[in-house]
Amino acid sequence: MWYKSILDCIGNTPMVQMNKVTETFKPTFLAKVEYFNPGQSVKDRIALKMIEDAEKEGKLKPGSTIIEGTSGNTGMGLALAAAVKGYNCIFTTTDKQSMEKVNLLRSLGAEVKICPTNVEADDPRSYYSVAKRLNEEIPNSYYPNQYDNLSNTQAHYETTGPEIWQQTEGKVTHFVAGMGTGGTISGTAKYLKEQNPDIKIIGVDSVGSVLESYFRTGEFDESKIEPYLTEGIGEDIIPKNIDFSVIDDVIQCPDREAFLTTRALAKKEGLFVGGSCGAAVWGAMQYARKAKLGKNDLMVVLLPDSGTRYVSKIYNDEWMISNGFLEDTPQYKAEDVLKIKPNKNRKLVTVEAGQTLGEAISLLNDYKISQVPVMEGGNVVGSLHENRILNILLEEPGAKKMKVNEVMGEPFPIVPSDVQVDQLTKMLDANNSAVLISLGNGEYNVLTRQDLIHALSQEPEHEVQN
Repeated sequence: MWYKSILDCIGNTPMVQMNKVTETFKPTFLAKVEYFNPGQSVKDRIALKMIEDAEKEGKLKPGSTIIEGTSGNTGMGLALAAAVKGYNCIFTTTDKQSMEKVNLLRSLGAEVKICPTNVEADDPRSYYSVAKRLNEEIPNSYYPNQYDNLSNTQAHYETTGPEIWQQTEGKVTHFVAGMGTGGTISGTAKYLKEQNPDIKIIGVDSVGSVLESYFRTGEFDESKIEPYLTEGIGEDIIPKNIDFSVIDDVIQCPDREAFLTTRALAKKEGLFVGGSCGAAVWGAMQYARKAKLGKNDLMVVLLPDSGTRYVSKIYNDEWMISNGFLEDTPQYKAEDVLKIKPNKNRKLVTVEAGQTLGEAISLLNDYKISQVPVMEGGNVVGSLHENRILNILLEEPGAKKMKVNEVMGEPFPIVPSDVQVDQLTKMLDANNSAVLISLGNGEYNVLTRQDLIHALSQEPEHEVQN
């Protein structure tokens, strides 16, 4: 037996019991593991449904362009379906989304436009507004609008709900899911409550979102909107797909608890999942404690996506530390890190501004380093990094003959040797691959991200508290 296309592999994802993360609780916790979908997320379900419904309604025609605002996963599902069916794709997303998601979308042939996160939903720069504008400007385009397109909810009513009911043989007592567009929780809840009205539905929201407040008060409270880093759940709008009438309770999860639980799921359960999955499990445990659930309760927690989307963030110690999500790290100063860094006795490698780029490349190769300060007259005047060099070589094939001062970037930040490590981590971002530590008398040493990771890994990681 074989499938006619990858789209036939969507759905029928497995149910896996969680044991160690939830070991202090009496109920049975089952994970509905959605990364077994071909696009590695629950959003494959709604992407296919929205496209098929649009085709039936004549909204999608040969050569159409699908335009959608997405946190990444819906875009992935749409891009997969579009690749099979022959449509073009343009996606808008926010700058808080991981680059893994952006790169995956582009690998499937989609165009991705990154928009600012911290703007109002109706701001013309928001990813909602940009998607709507592009839909108006581009002929033969289709805007699925997963937030208000009720095919989203219907997809889960037709597939996710029935699967959970069948896989638990009707024994499910509680269903827990993150709340974003609202389709997953609303569609699944509608089906499950039709089978058994006593089943409790618990939504998990992010701290900084308006959904929990709206659930409790019925009012939209802008004061609740704050920046947060968990991707895929929480909103600053109320999508039409959320049916609060089928939701029994909402738990808000802070970023830190979401991410620590996510890492614990990987380490303790072998479930390599994304941040909203950790939020859902943490929320499920909070509810189980609050409601005093017992051994006869069976709680199904939907895990929306794969950890492959978050390797550079949640599973990156440096990123976690720089955002304050890992505790009990050594209070190192730069001078302490210099003492334990690899090659600590090697003299700082530099390149002169008047040398050629080819000479600089040879230097990097000889010392097996990826960045180097640029000096002139004993002063630091710039920097070179392998990424910048690669881009220059791609743009200018003859660039190796150019002078370093023609192609160098901004100097690395220079800091005193007694600066705290937490300050260093904030300096080492996408724009700075290294910092220079002033040793006095015009001498410097260099610290990179890898040096800090090496130092901070000497301490055991803080574990999630359930």
